[in-house]
Formats: sequence, C-alpha cells, structure tokens
Amino acid sequence: MQYSSAYPDHMAPESGRRIAGVLLAAGTATRMGANKLLFDLGGEPVVRRVARQAIEAGLSPVLAVLGFEASRVAAALEGLPVEAVFNAHYATGMNASVQLGIARVPADCAAAVVVLADMPLVTSNMLTAMVERYRAGDEPLVISTYGDVQAPPTLYSRALFPQFVGPEGEGCGRRIVREHRDRAAVVRWPAQLLADLDRPEDVELLRGRFLGAPS
Repeated sequence: MQYSSAYPDHMAPESGRRIAGVLLAAGTATRMGANKLLFDLGGEPVVRRVARQAIEAGLSPVLAVLGFEASRVAAALEGLPVEAVFNAHYATGMNASVQLGIARVPADCAAAVVVLADMPLVTSNMLTAMVERYRAGDEPLVISTYGDVQAPPTLYSRALFPQFVGPEGEGCGRRIVREHRDRAAVVRWPAQLLADLDRPEDVELLRGRFLGAPS
C-alpha cells in the first residue's frame, strides 16, 4: 500500500538535501503476544504516533517498512504522507527491514534516519535536532545516547549506505555504528526517554509516563 510523499510547503527540505526517515514497523512482537504497534497511546496507535513525529520533523520521504500484520499497520497509518514498503522476509529479523528501507531511500536524499516504530517517546524535536547536527558538521553518522546507552534513532549519511548491502546477518546498523563510532556525532537524551514495548506490562508503564513526555 502506497501513500503520497508530498509534504506541506513549510516542511519542504532544501533541494538535494532531503533527509529520509526509515520507520521499522515489520516485527512480529512475539514477546508481547499482540501487535504492539497498534496499541493506543495518547489517543492514537503507537506506530501512527512515531510516524507522525518523523513527518513533523520534516523527514522526507518517510518510508514505513511493514511485515507482520502489514494491512493492519498500514491502516493505522492511513492519511499520513508516508510510503509503505512491504518486507516479505520480516520473520528473519530486523536486518532485512533496515536493508530494504535504506535501499528505497531516493537518490536525492543526503542521509536517512532509522527510527523504531516501538519507541513512542522519540519526538519530532529529537529527530530535528539530529538532522540539524548532521547538517552542521561533516560526520557521516549521528547517534543517540540515553544516559550510558546507545540506541535508535540513528542517522546514516548516504556515504554509508553501501555498507548495509550484503549477507552480514542481524545487526548491520549496529555494525556500521561500531565501525564508525570515532567519526560519529552524538546527541544525548534523558535516560527515561529510552522506552520501547516488549512485554504487556510495558504498555501500562508507558501510558503512565506518556503525559509527561515532551511532544
């Protein structure tokens, strides 16, 4: 299912300098027992909230890589200017989704921000800060840290895209970060923003914290 990639004029990026968003939303959520991306959080499905943050940050296009229950996840994104990309190999793990998403980034994009759809406390302000940091320097990589933990979202310049290709197995994004860590820019976030949905109890915990999160 495809969506329009047109963006409002006030969010249109500089010609030739677009930064894409790759939203990873294909996982099976086996530990959760249900599709966590469809849980209601603040009046909208988790996946829709995360996609909306990417859109509001001006990422263009936003490529949503779908797999498990793709039609239901696509329905949750209905009306948003995102492009849905189906990963037929989603059951093999996240690596296939990352590779597919990066492969679909248009040639006029200078970089891509990889965002996990089950991290609903990631905000448009955070994503905007990462893009601004990338544009202000010459580093090929911008990573996020939460206290002492490095975790997505991560911005990869186009120069790093070829390193996603090949049978490296699970974790090609982490490998690229490890190999280029000394050349990476770092943006630091409060540790409490590192929250994803892995178990049923995480949902209520996150709902309890949600109203206090920055928008």
